[in-house]
Amino acid sequence: MPSIHATAIVEEGANLADDVIVGPYAFISAKATLKSGVEVMQGAQVYGSTKIGEDTKIYPYAIIGLPPQDIGYKEEDDVSVEIGRGNTIREFVTINAGTQKGGGITRIGSNCFIMIYCHIAHDCQVGNNVIMANNATLAGHVHVGSFTVIGGMTPIHQFVHIGEGVMIGGASAVSQDIPHFCLAEGNRAVVRGLNKVGLKRRFEKEDILAIQAAYRVLFRSENAIKETATQLLQSEKNEKVLQLCNFIMDSKRGIPYERKMNDE
Repeated sequence: MPSIHATAIVEEGANLADDVIVGPYAFISAKATLKSGVEVMQGAQVYGSTKIGEDTKIYPYAIIGLPPQDIGYKEEDDVSVEIGRGNTIREFVTINAGTQKGGGITRIGSNCFIMIYCHIAHDCQVGNNVIMANNATLAGHVHVGSFTVIGGMTPIHQFVHIGEGVMIGGASAVSQDIPHFCLAEGNRAVVRGLNKVGLKRRFEKEDILAIQAAYRVLFRSENAIKETATQLLQSEKNEKVLQLCNFIMDSKRGIPYERKMNDE
């Protein structure tokens, strides 16, 4: 049987695995699903149709699954939150449910570390192994690729896409798309180079060299970046470079960068 503190409120209908722990004064809604190993600590609250994967830890006073901060939301809308396994969700984090117009689901992958006071708004799609430092904020419909790190006090504008393996410096303000494997910072944030540490941790030397060469072509060409990406797609065979170029081609908000940068 789940371990539920006497002062906690778990509504009838909630689906809790046998080893779930619910701490003092916590709240679990009737439509929530908490899988094996989940712990909801003191005062944390799980609302609505929220699914939380195995071994996720929810720290005191985090609030997950409340309705979106969207003026078009209606109480009868079928919206939800889905969270993967092995996540750490620290104190006072807020994660809102999706909206009908945005697909209805806010998703977070597995093995993410979401630090205190972070906010993940409606319809965000967050990958695996993402780190959000204190007070980082995702507005509605933001996509964040796996293995990305978002520095503290950094707001991400709605509909922005952040690629895989990106590093965003603290206290930046991101209003445009940041491609895979890049490092961005500033207010407003621009691409400053490649996320060298992230590349070395995950990829073989061959891939790193190919990404570095592509970066120099993409971000230092006199041509428009999408034009350069089109040319690389026609000639390049490295999968990581193709991934980078396709991200640039698919960007709706544009890529912020400066043409003159230090060599990678």
